[in-house]
Formats: sequence, C-alpha cells, structure tokens
Amino acid sequence: MKDEMKKVPRLRFRGFSEDWELCKLGTLAEIVRGASPRPIQDSKWFDNTSDVGWLRISDVTEQNGRIYKLEQKLSKAGQEKTRVLRKPHLLLSIAATVGKPVVNYVNTGVHDGFLIFLNPLFDREFMFQWLEMFTPKWQKYGQPGSQLNLNSELVRNQELRMPSTNEQEKIGMLFKYLDDTITLHQRKLDQLKKLKKAYLHAMFVSMNTKKNKVPKLRFTDFEGDWELCKLGQVANYRRGSFPQPYGNKEWYDGENSMPFVQVVDVGDNLRLVEDTKQKISELAQPKSVFVKEGKVVVTLQGSIGRVAITQYPAYVDRTLLIFESYKAEMDEYYFAYVIQQLFEYEKTRAPGGTIKTVTKEALSDFTISFPSIEEQKKLGKFFEQLDDTITLHQNKLEQLNELKKSYLQNMFI
Repeated sequence: MKDEMKKVPRLRFRGFSEDWELCKLGTLAEIVRGASPRPIQDSKWFDNTSDVGWLRISDVTEQNGRIYKLEQKLSKAGQEKTRVLRKPHLLLSIAATVGKPVVNYVNTGVHDGFLIFLNPLFDREFMFQWLEMFTPKWQKYGQPGSQLNLNSELVRNQELRMPSTNEQEKIGMLFKYLDDTITLHQRKLDQLKKLKKAYLHAMFVSMNTKKNKVPKLRFTDFEGDWELCKLGQVANYRRGSFPQPYGNKEWYDGENSMPFVQVVDVGDNLRLVEDTKQKISELAQPKSVFVKEGKVVVTLQGSIGRVAITQYPAYVDRTLLIFESYKAEMDEYYFAYVIQQLFEYEKTRAPGGTIKTVTKEALSDFTISFPSIEEQKKLGKFFEQLDDTITLHQNKLEQLNELKKSYLQNMFI
C-alpha cells in the first residue's frame, strides 16, 4: 500500500484504532518566518549581557535541534529587528540545513532562515518527531544540483495525517524519553573521550621535547627515566600487499576467502571493524600479507595514522603498515598507543595539520619513548579497559539511534 493511502501507522499504542486525519500543516498552526537585522555583521545588533540569544544553524547542528544555550546574544536594537521567543516554540530550518526541526528552551531571536509555528493545535513533541521523520522528504521541492530552500507557503501546504491529541501525546512522550536517553549516552561518551585524551596527554612522555623522560602522571611503584630511541631500533615492520589491478574480480570472495584489511576497515579505539568491506580470494592470498590476531597495524594512505590491533587473522593491503615483531620487550597494546600518539604529534608538525604521505624509511627515523615492560603492561591494560568502556557506550548509542529510526519509520505515516 502506498504511503498516500495509509490511514494508520504500522505500530501503535494499545487503545488506539481510529484513522489518522488528513490535513495540512498550515491548518495546525500559524506559520511565520523569522526576521534578521541587516547588515547582520553590524556589531550594534549584539550585546553579550543580553538575555536573548541569536539562533544560528550551527547551534541547531551542535545541539541536535534542542536549544538549551545560545552563545551569541542580541542587543535591544537587534531584538527589535527580529522575532523574539521567550517560551519554547517549534521551529523549522528553511535554509542551509533544510527541514531540521528545532525547539528553543531559552529566550531566542529567530532569524529569517527559520519558520515558527505559532498557536499550535498539536502536541509539540509529536510534531517535532514528525518533522524529523519528514526531513529528507523536503528534498522533493528542490531542483537537482541546486541548493534547496523552503518557504512558508510550501510548508503550510504540506499534507500529513494526524492522530488524536491523546495519541499524539503518547507518541511524543515516548520519543522525548528516547531523545533524552540518547543525549545522556552521548554526553557520557563525550566525557569518556575527553578523559581518555587527558590521560593520554598526562601518562605518556611528551614528544614535543627530548628533555622529557618521564610522564606527568604515573602509576605508583614505577620510577626512572623512559628510554628514548628511533622506531627502527625497536620494531620490525613491513607494508601489506595486494595483487594488481584492484578491480580484478578473481581477487575477491569465493570459497576459503579471508578478511582483507584496508584503510576503511580500521575503526575506533584500536580495533578493526567487525566485518571487513572486502574478502580476499584464495587465489589472491599468496600475493598479499597474512597477519595473525593481535598485531599492530597503521594506515599509510587516505586517513593516515589510524591504528588498530587485529582482533582476527586477516590479509592486509599495501596501504597499511604491519608491525611484525620487536627488538625490545614491548606490550602490544602500549605500543599501539605509542604509534597513535606519534602520528598525532607528526600531524601537529605537518603543513595544515595533515600528513600527506609517510614512507617506511621515514618511519624508521621517528622517535619514541618507552618504559619497562611492567609499566607498559600496566598502561596498556588501563587504556584497554577505558577503550572497552567507550566501545560499550558507542554500541549502546548506536542501538538507541537504530531503535529510534525504526520507531520513526513505523509509528508515523
């Protein structure tokens, strides 16, 4: 059945059975456009002491449509040239990031890149979620290859089906709970990533100067300087390989095929993705490089400097470097972090903060620091546990977002 013919969603709360009513957005609220002082760059429109914020598209993106803070403030003169909302309202972006629903929870000046729904006859949370579900569908009003811009007339005339007020409220409450839960997990994930970054900075010897021989923060029972040496003095490494041309179908899949690791397969938190994008055929395997589980690899092309420890046996492409063995006692997990930190440091020295290319020979001359094997293992275990916690929150966040996506598809028409 086509969407236009549907009168009820696929998934509903118990106790509701009536058809959803067909109507237009313009019959459910007074839809007006925001206004902007001109020229917008004039400083007289702004005042940091004001209690009215100026809503920008960047605020919508950063806060995912729920506006709890606004950095830029409007002066009294600026407020007179725009529409000021002192209570929460539903808005819709109609320029740049088109079709994004917004709710302001702070005093907000709304510029002309947004529409405001005044005097609504709907549950605000329900409509916020309906607009989020509908966001990609606004593209039908755009021309191929051109910037899509909505206007109030198009939005007013957009048809939709609406349930009873009670059902709207039920749906709105469910999605608000989901959004709040997603926000909490995202906040926790962001905090963990910041904590990890701070620990990495404090618990590894700085590469900015050769004078530093101990980290700022250290586990008890460890003392003495860390050893400083060239990468080529402590590790044996080689590039991966793959038969050419890449487009030959004989090199992929088939019976006895194996995971084939490329740059795209190096994920976050020193892990490969669970399932590589390509599988290498039995025919191509002798022309590539086999790597056992538990080996450090680093990308040398594309997103240079991404590091992982292989969690399964695989063949590795020429765009990655494989650390096969060590000339000194080395904990694999600790070493992976050293390599990651090394490339982060090299990025700060590269023009524009981007490493264009790295040769195997240049790597040999990179300088690293390392402590005793006991301290390495302690550091490696500490960051491994931190990474596991981060991965747990990432997985939970992905599950919640997928759940919300499914509900949006099935609980709206």
